[in-house]
Amino acid sequence: MKKIAVLTSGGDCGGLNAVIKGAALMANQKGVACYVIPNGYAGLYNLVDFESLVELTPERLDKIDLNMAGSDAGHSRVKIRKIDDEKKYDRIKAGLKKFAIDGLVISGGDDSGSVMVDLAAEGIKCVHAPKTMDLDLQSYSVGGDSTIGRIAAFVEDLKTTAYTHNRILVMEVFGRYAGHTAFRGGVAADADAVLIPEVPVDFEALYEDCKNKYMDRVKNSDVNAGSYLIVVAEGLKNANGEELVDESAPADSFGHKRLAGSGNYVAQQLGKRFKADPAVKEFMIKHGLYVKGANEAPEVRAIVPGHLVRCGHTSPIDANFGKEVGSGAALLLLGGMSGVTVVGVTGQDVKYMDTAEAIKQRFVAPALIAYHEQLGMCFGRKPVTVKVDFKKVTGHVERPL
Repeated sequence: MKKIAVLTSGGDCGGLNAVIKGAALMANQKGVACYVIPNGYAGLYNLVDFESLVELTPERLDKIDLNMAGSDAGHSRVKIRKIDDEKKYDRIKAGLKKFAIDGLVISGGDDSGSVMVDLAAEGIKCVHAPKTMDLDLQSYSVGGDSTIGRIAAFVEDLKTTAYTHNRILVMEVFGRYAGHTAFRGGVAADADAVLIPEVPVDFEALYEDCKNKYMDRVKNSDVNAGSYLIVVAEGLKNANGEELVDESAPADSFGHKRLAGSGNYVAQQLGKRFKADPAVKEFMIKHGLYVKGANEAPEVRAIVPGHLVRCGHTSPIDANFGKEVGSGAALLLLGGMSGVTVVGVTGQDVKYMDTAEAIKQRFVAPALIAYHEQLGMCFGRKPVTVKVDFKKVTGHVERPL
């Protein structure tokens, strides 16, 4: 190979610039030119119409900040297979031929990875650097640690306003069908409850935990103050397993329905239970909190930080991992590999797996949820007890996330 190109696709997150820089640095070291295909698969599809491409020379790489989130290459959400063009793959090949691009380093999650599988099946040489803040691929993915850190920091910050106003606060975060970031961010911030798609919510169980902990905190406070913090994943399911989706909104290019306000839904469910519970009115009166028509029950509010959890800065873990898998992807590509995902680099070994296998969804393990229930965290159900075994391990231990 004489020329390769890198593109990033799907949602933005921390670590992507590290992937770009790692791939280009390794290519340059091997005497291979590396270029940017801008704006993800939209750029790849329209490549044949471009007049030029940006080469990632050492001088150009100096302008890419490894520690900034987002992607210098830009993104789009385009599923190539669904483009209404019978010659779409021929068009992509013509674009690559125009610029003499021999192979692609593609960074993306499960949706972007599925497109890469299609490209490889069409004979286009490409290697996948795993990226998703959702952490739902089979391997660790760029963006997970950065997002977890942001979620934890926001929840920690919210404790001050929750305590000041004696509120129950519900923070909704991304994650779609897997609850890894809500779970890990909630645990890191010492939230009271974490609601994730893996556990359909029993709102009676959640309310009892919320009410009891909230009341105990107010009772034990010398200024009658208390709060309760909940982290909820956007893909929350109710007790009968139904997803909360916005039926009025069209599906995106990958067929996903828009998820509809899990944070507000949880806040409404708790709020109406607080207002209907006679024990709450008695409690509010006893502790000098009750004001008829103004402060009759604890206030429950929903907060949605949205894209704030995926922007800003890259964590050191994602900067390291991104640079390693980006450079590892370049090495695999130069070694003749295609249709595979880099899962880790030890320095001596570049580990990989078939991308079709790597993008299969991974969920929060039921035993891990039950383990944290033993530590007092509520997951919107009655706690489940699991038997804990002791196992001695030797040698390499995988990353904990």
